[in-house]
Amino acid sequence: MQERLQKIIAHAGFASRREAEEMIRTGRVTVNGRTVTELGTKADAARDHVKVDGKLITHAEPHRYILLYKPKEVMTTVADPEGRTTVIDLIRGIRERIYPVGRLDYHSEGLVLLTNDGDLAYKVSHPTHGSVKTYSVKVRGVPDQRSIEKLQRGITLEGKRTLPCEIERIKTTGRHDDEGNSWFQVKLREGRTQQIRRMFQAIGHPVSKLKRVAIGPISDPKLTPGVWRELTKSEVRLLTKQKEARPRRAGRPQSRKKSATPKARRTRARRS
Repeated sequence: MQERLQKIIAHAGFASRREAEEMIRTGRVTVNGRTVTELGTKADAARDHVKVDGKLITHAEPHRYILLYKPKEVMTTVADPEGRTTVIDLIRGIRERIYPVGRLDYHSEGLVLLTNDGDLAYKVSHPTHGSVKTYSVKVRGVPDQRSIEKLQRGITLEGKRTLPCEIERIKTTGRHDDEGNSWFQVKLREGRTQQIRRMFQAIGHPVSKLKRVAIGPISDPKLTPGVWRELTKSEVRLLTKQKEARPRRAGRPQSRKKSATPKARRTRARRS
C-alpha cells in the first residue's frame, strides 16, 4: 500500500512525523537507492527499500509509551554532541527505538513523553491538535495584571507571535500579594524553544524555576526526578482522543462611550 514517506518512517519508530519531514527535506531518506527530498513522495513499505541515514526500515516495532520526570540539567534529545546526559540515558530496559516528544529545556524539570509511535507524537507535539502542556512557573517579582494579560493574548518573539495561552497566578512569596516572587500555572499549546522563559523575560520578570506538571490530560505527582513509568492503555487512549477547546483571547478593556445628550437624541429622532 502506498503511503507518504514521513508516515512510513514514523510508523517504523524512527522519529515523529515532523522530524521525519525534516529528514526528507535534508536528503537523509532514500527509496530504492534514490535520495528523496519531496515531502509528497509515497512508497510501499512492504515492497520498497526505504532507508534513513543508510539504515533500512523494517517492520514496525511494538509501540511503547514512557512518562519520565526529567531532572534539571538533562537534555531532551536522543544524543548530545557535548556528551551531556540525555533523557534516553535515563531509560533502561527498553529495546525499541524511542525518542522524546517535544522539548523541555536543559535547566527545566518535569514530565517528558517518550515513544516510538509517530502518529501520537505528532498529535501531542503539534499545536493544531490542541495538546496542552501545563507548567508550574516561579518568576522574580510580581508582574502586574496588565503584563499578564499581554502574555495571555500573545507577544512577538523573534518575529513570530505566540499563540494565546492561559496564565493563572497561584501565590506570591511575600507577606502581601504585591511582595516577593510569584508562582503561576501556565498552559501552552505550542513548544517554542524556552518560550515561557522568554515570555516572562519580555515583561521584566525572569523565570527562576520551571516544572512541567502535565502533558494534555496526563499527570503524575508521584513521579520524582529521574524516575519513569509506562503509560496505561487508558492514558494512551486519552492522548489519542483528546479534544480540548482552544483558549479564549484575553479581552481588552472596553472603552466607555459617553451617552448621547438629550439634544443629540432629539436630532437623531427628527432625522429618522
